[in-house]
This record gives sequence, structure tokens and C-alpha cells, in this order.
Amino acid sequence: MLATNRPLGCRQLIFTHTCLSFKYPYFYFRRRLGFGKCLGKFAAVHDITYKFFCCRGGDDKDTSLKHLIVSAKPPSKSTSKKDASGDQAMKTKNALLTVASIFLVSLLGLAYVYFSFPQLEDHEKQHVKLPWDIEDAKKLGQVLDRYKDRYFTEVLGGIFITYIFLQTFAIPGSIFLSILSGFLFPFPIALLLVCFCSATGASLCFLLSSLVGRRVVYKYWPERAAQWAATVKKQNDNLFNYMVFLRVTPFLPNWFINIVAPVIDVPIKPFWLGTFFGVAPPSFVAIQTGKTLHQLSSSDAKFSWNSVILLAVFAVLSLIPVLVKQRLRRKFE
Repeated sequence: MLATNRPLGCRQLIFTHTCLSFKYPYFYFRRRLGFGKCLGKFAAVHDITYKFFCCRGGDDKDTSLKHLIVSAKPPSKSTSKKDASGDQAMKTKNALLTVASIFLVSLLGLAYVYFSFPQLEDHEKQHVKLPWDIEDAKKLGQVLDRYKDRYFTEVLGGIFITYIFLQTFAIPGSIFLSILSGFLFPFPIALLLVCFCSATGASLCFLLSSLVGRRVVYKYWPERAAQWAATVKKQNDNLFNYMVFLRVTPFLPNWFINIVAPVIDVPIKPFWLGTFFGVAPPSFVAIQTGKTLHQLSSSDAKFSWNSVILLAVFAVLSLIPVLVKQRLRRKFE
């Protein structure tokens, strides 16, 4: 394509018909000095590469005018894929750095709680750790029970932060903190604490998964995620009840629900509410277990058959969702 001497406005951009189809795009325009940004903006918007071929045209006396012929080519598919892959890798890297930073800040928060606690005796320090079984929870409860009355806020805050930390990063052990809550606090306070921490920690895990979870989920659990996405779509008008159902019944592990939910576009509001109310029935047993351990480990308490019977009743009640799971499954399919 050759530049012509046809007079053009100094900011006018002329396209040929081939430019519109982007098969063999050529266009030219005539510009005055200082008008070079026009092409740059056009190229940035349309994602094109270009080359300049300058020649004299128009009135020979008008030396401030130039004809610029631009050869514009869309980026190749391979280049686009590489750029997209690079952008995605950079986004994933930034998201992982964000998650790692949040984890480190959370660890610093736990360290602050530990060092702000009142001075412990040497034989007590060995029991102040994350409980991994009922015996650990019992020994930790006995230590904290000594300080609970004088340092109620510190004890409650320590359990609160630790519980949310475990839930946020899908670390096992929160069940023993539920037992510990029953060991230390009255039943209503313990139940509210466990439900709120479970819902809030799960929601924080939900938010972290929304940053990096999509690629992980579809890499390791593609079929399971696709099946659950189809089920959630069917229950779109009944998500609160469905989330309660998932938390009460043992169909899906809680950590899997927390990680996959944002990937399949479950809204966070029904997720939080469904978790808050859904974890209550299973928490009854853990809290009552803690209260029974407290009564049986108390030096001035006698063996109580009432406590054992009450614990057995709660254990049986916790099995009801398992026994009726087929009926519940049909309801939500």
C-alpha cells in the first residue's frame, strides 16, 4: 500500500477494508509532529504489532507533514497462549505469596497469645500445646482451668484464635478444641464459641481458596468438584439448607467443603450461616465429652453415671444423620 497525496486531517485515521477483517491489515495516516501517541493507544487497545515506513507526500513545501504506513498484525496464537500462561503463573505466584504471608502473620498472632499468657509453672508448660488426642485436651484443660477465673479473657481469646487458625488453614485438631471448650466453659458459651469459630475459620479458608484453590481443585479432584458443582446448581434456591445438610452429615469432609465451595461459586453468606448452624449437632457430643472429662478428672468429684449416660445419649443422637443419610441424600438430589 502506498501513501497518496490526498489531503487528510492531521488527526485522521484511514482504514482499508482489509484492516477491518484483520486478514492483511494495512492502514495509514498523516500526522503532525507530536501526534505519535495516537497509534500507540490504538495498538494497545487492539493488541497489535506495527512497523513504520516513512515517506514524503502531499505538498512538498509542507515539511511538517508525513505519511506513515503501518503494517499491523494480530499476535499469533502461540504468543497469546504463552502470554496468558505467563500471566496466570504470575497471578498464582502472587496468590501463594499472599497465603504464605497470611499464614506467617497468623503464626505471629499465636505466638503473641502464648507469650501474653500469665507465667506458667515448669510442669505446666509441657501441656500447653495443640491437643492431638483426648488425653492432650484433658491435660491442657487441667492447666487452663487453674487460670480461667483470673484470666478468663486470655484463656477464651487463646482458644478462639487457635480454633480459627486451625480451621482457616485446614489443620486437623479442632475437634479436640471443641472438647477443651466443653471442659472449660458452660455449655451455652462453649457451643456458641465452637459454632462461631467453625463458621468464621471455614469462611477464611473459603476466601483463601478463592485465591489459589481453582487450579488445585480441578487438578486433584476434577470429577468430584464437577459432580458437586452440578448438585449445588440444582440447590441454588436452597443453599442454606444444603450447607446445613453437608455439615451435619458425613458425605463430604469439612476441609473439602471449605476449599471447593468458592471454586464452584457458592456464595459466602449461606456458606457461613449454614456452617454456623450445621456444626452445632456434631459439636454437642464434643462439648459434652469435655464436660464429662472435667467432672471425672475433678479431685472432689465422684464417679457420675449421669454424666456417662448423658454422653452416651449425645453420641447416639450424633449417629442419627448417618443412619438417615440415604433419605437425606435423596432429598437434596
